[in-house]
Amino acid sequence: MKDSQEYLAKKAFFDKVLTIYGRNAVMEALEDDSITIHKLHLSKSNQPNEQLQRMTSLAESRCIEIRYHDKASLSRISKNAKQDQGVALDIVLEHFGDEENFLQTHQSYRVIALDGVTNPQNLGMIIRSCAAGNIDAILLPTKGAAQISPLVIKASVGTLFKMPIIKTSNLAKTLQNFQTNGAKVYTLSSYAKENYKSMQYTDRTIFVLGNESEGVSEAVENLSDESIIIPMQRGVESLNVAVTASLLAFL
Repeated sequence: MKDSQEYLAKKAFFDKVLTIYGRNAVMEALEDDSITIHKLHLSKSNQPNEQLQRMTSLAESRCIEIRYHDKASLSRISKNAKQDQGVALDIVLEHFGDEENFLQTHQSYRVIALDGVTNPQNLGMIIRSCAAGNIDAILLPTKGAAQISPLVIKASVGTLFKMPIIKTSNLAKTLQNFQTNGAKVYTLSSYAKENYKSMQYTDRTIFVLGNESEGVSEAVENLSDESIIIPMQRGVESLNVAVTASLLAFL
């Protein structure tokens, strides 16, 4: 029983760990005292310089564990050998969570779910808008979508560390779980009749934003409780997905 509890505790912790890479991104994170850091990884092949010395000094001053690896091992940690520049950093994202915990702790909510949003800059801007607006969490698929990376962190301007994010391996199944718990799912469509501003949304609302070019997937569209439209003027067909997220975040 004790071993099982320890395993679950470790799993819950590492589910919140994000590994970033690249010297500038790692330096910025180390300099931000509001970010919880688990471990700094450095390649043994790095040539000493002022920036690396500054990294190790910051890590030591914050009592952050420093690990040294051969180049191949570091590449496995960063998962990006071409761009890691010999450094990686494990960040603890306190606001990362799972759907069951979110459902247990939130009686009412507005959530934005991302269905195939692949552009990292769009993801970062969506996170920023949601953090600033009236959104309680973002549903982010672990496959077929942009993942948290230095580009996303930069585009979010640090708000990534403030925004609750729920990762899911199956968005359709997760949406069904939310619906079972009383949520209504809204998708956007240029063919919808209901203006997004005129809807009376429930206390448990999920907006689904689709892929930049193809929109919402068929599996998710079939789950939609209501389709809504953002009216366009002057023949404009659609908005950037990050702009759409911003409009919904401030409803």
